[in-house]
Parts: sequence; structure tokens; C-alpha cells
Amino acid sequence: MKNIIYSFSFLQKLWLTICIIVICTTIFFFLLFQYAYKQLYVSYVRSTLIQEGKNIVKHYHESNIKDFKRFVSEFDKVSNANVLYVSNPRDLSACIPYNVSHQSFITEDDRETLLQGKVITKTGFEERFKRQIIGVVVPVVKKEKLEGIIYLHLPLRSITDLIQQSKWIFFVSALLFAVIILIIGRRIIQQMIKPLSRMEQISYKMANGNYTERIQHDSGDEVGKLAIAFNSMSESLQKEDENRKEFLANVSHELRTPLSYVKGYSEAILDGVVKPEQQMKYVGIIQKEAGRMQRLVRDLLDLATLDGQNIPLRQEPNVLTQLIEDTLETYTQILKDKNIIVYKHLDESIIASVDPDRFQQVIHNLLDNSIRYTPSGKSITITLSQSKKVVLEIVDEGKGVPEKEISHLGERFYRVDKARSRNEGGTGLGLAIVKQIIEQHNGNITFKNIEGQGLKTIVSLPLFEI
Repeated sequence: MKNIIYSFSFLQKLWLTICIIVICTTIFFFLLFQYAYKQLYVSYVRSTLIQEGKNIVKHYHESNIKDFKRFVSEFDKVSNANVLYVSNPRDLSACIPYNVSHQSFITEDDRETLLQGKVITKTGFEERFKRQIIGVVVPVVKKEKLEGIIYLHLPLRSITDLIQQSKWIFFVSALLFAVIILIIGRRIIQQMIKPLSRMEQISYKMANGNYTERIQHDSGDEVGKLAIAFNSMSESLQKEDENRKEFLANVSHELRTPLSYVKGYSEAILDGVVKPEQQMKYVGIIQKEAGRMQRLVRDLLDLATLDGQNIPLRQEPNVLTQLIEDTLETYTQILKDKNIIVYKHLDESIIASVDPDRFQQVIHNLLDNSIRYTPSGKSITITLSQSKKVVLEIVDEGKGVPEKEISHLGERFYRVDKARSRNEGGTGLGLAIVKQIIEQHNGNITFKNIEGQGLKTIVSLPLFEI
């Protein structure tokens, strides 16, 4: 049975659940009907008989015994119940015109109850009517003496009789109820299944590389939230797919030029097309292009490592001024050759928790960019300070970056001046690597144009906490 249910589709399981609910609800209403009969109908009959009996007792005190008996006889004719007046309660059993399946109506305990003015209720099965009867015994008490009793009894209608009379009403009501529940259930199922079915269709398309499809949803329930999450996942996958394609296209584009140079010039040398005195020139070009490919591959490996976090950062307290000074030492000759002056405003007391190698890589990449775009005879200013955060600022005196381009700085392979950057050996990955390293240090990097000066790069890092 478990395996059969397990093989059902979600739609079949929902329909099965609704059918079970309808059946259970119908049974519940039937049982409730029975309960209402027992509790309400019997209670109503009992209270009616008791009230009639008390009204008859009032006539006993207002008339003589002869008139009272006549009144009881007349009342018995017009009442739905059978009414008896018995002056001697011990003789009650002999006064009943048919046998009832209980032993004695009035026991000694009952007599004590009647003497207190309380009403006694009796029920039993009567063979002639083939059904239960209910009777009440109302005492006639005068001066603390039990002078008689009023006995009223009435056959109870069975639940079968009631159902037979109202079976068509019950059947139509149950059918109408089932139809309404099924219609409501169908709408609910459609609302639930529609986005789920759509998800199934879209997931197959996503498996084939199509991430453009989205699910339309108009509900705030769990299925609606699932649709929102599914759409968000589709958008993320689409973006990742686009980034991957763009990345591969950029890598191919970056490698195509140096490879064509290496292949073309090497073939020219091997074929003897190049004169001996020009061979060194072409070998130099080949070496330059090979160096560019080497830098590109190195930067790609760095990005892959930082993206996947294959090598965790070795963060430890470091004096940032010392790391900056050590990095600047490696640029002494380059700065001298380009006649660029570096102004330093470094707070030597600043300590931050950084990976020293990665942080120096950040300084290297930022200085490479600044030196590359700063004209000869100009300057670069480096400032290290702290307030709520550690702030490193590098300002060059280059031509700056157009405002519309600033937001793209840090994207992979993005260049403001593509032709000039490629000729000068940039891979377009330096700032992307810087951005990844800074973000892994829980910091951030921003860029601003300084009018009349160039580009200002601002790196902020968390303060070191002891």
C-alpha cells in the first residue's frame, strides 16, 4: 500500500486527500446528527413532558379529586403523550396498559426523591411500539405527603425514522457539500500545481542552458515564496552563465593577440623571411607577448584562487606602513625612470589584521595602475589614516576616468582605454584581483575622480581589535 501511494503524483495525492476529507466530513455530519438526536431531541421531549406534568399538578391543588381526574382524562386525549394519575405510587406498574422492559417504576429510592418534590425520568423499550419510550414521574405532594403521581410517557422516534423522512434532504445536502468542496479543492490544487508544474518545465530548460524563463506568481504563501526563490535562482544562474561566457570570450580575446604575434613572428624566423639583423627584434616581440600571456595566466590563477577561496587568507596583525614601504621599494627604479614623485602621508601606528602577501599584492596592483597612467614629471600621493576604519588613499595625476566608466572599475577585463592598456601590457584583471582581496578582508574599495589631478582610489579596512 505504501509503495502504491508513493507512486502517486502530487496531483493524485491532493485529490485523494480531498476525497478523504469529504468522506470523513460526511461521516462526521451523520454522527453529529445522531448526537443531536440523542442530546437535543430526547432532552426536548423530556423537558416538554416535565412541563406538562407540572401544569397538571397545579390543577390538582386548584380542584377536587373528581374534577382533577376528569381533567387528566381530557388532557390525555388531546396530548401527544399518554397521561396517567395514580393516587398510590406503589400501584403504578399495575396501571400501565402494557409491559415495559424495566422491573419497577417506583422503588424506595424513587419514593424518597418524589417526596422531595423532584421529577423522575424513566426510559425503556416497549414491544408494542418496537421502540424506546420516555416517561416522567411528577410527584403530587401536599403537606410533605406524597398523595399521588402524574405519569406521562411518549414513544421516542428512532433516528432511522428521522433519516427516512429527511433522506432526500440529507442526500442532496451531502452531494451539494461534496461538489462545493471538490470545486474549491480543484481551484486550490490548480493554484498550487500551476507554479510547481511551471518550475518542472523551466528546470528542464535550465538543464539545457536556457535561464531566461520566469514563473508568474500572485500569492504570498509558501508556493509563492518558492516561486520567488526559484526566479531569484534563475536570475543568478543566468547572470553566472553570462559572466562565464563573457569571461571565456575575454580570455580568448586576450590570448588571441599575443598568440598570433608569437606564432607569426616565430614562423617568420623559422621560414627565413626575417633578416638575421632583425631576428633579435622579433625575438624581443615574442618574449614580450609571452610575458603578457604569463601575466594573464598568473592573474587568472589568482582570481580562481580568490573566487574559490582554495587558499584561506593568513590574516595577522601587521603594521601597514611597513608593508607599503616594502612594496614601494620595488618601484624605485621604475619611478626614477618615469620621473614620478611619490608623496607619503603614512600613520606608522596603524595596525590591521591582513594577509601580508595579499595586501602587498593590492599595493602592487594599485601602484601599477597609477604609474601606468601618470605622465612623466607628475606625482602620486599615498595616505594612510584611520577613524572608524583604516583608510588607504592613492591619488595619481593622470587623466582620470570618465564618470560613466567609474562604476565598471574592478570588473574583469574591463579597460577604460582598451588599446592603450593592451599596448602597455595590462591584463584588465589587476583591479578585479584587488577587489576580491579587499572584500575577503571585509573591506571595500571605491574610486573617485579628482578634478585637475586624476584618479583617487580609496581602500577601507576594519580596525584591528585586540
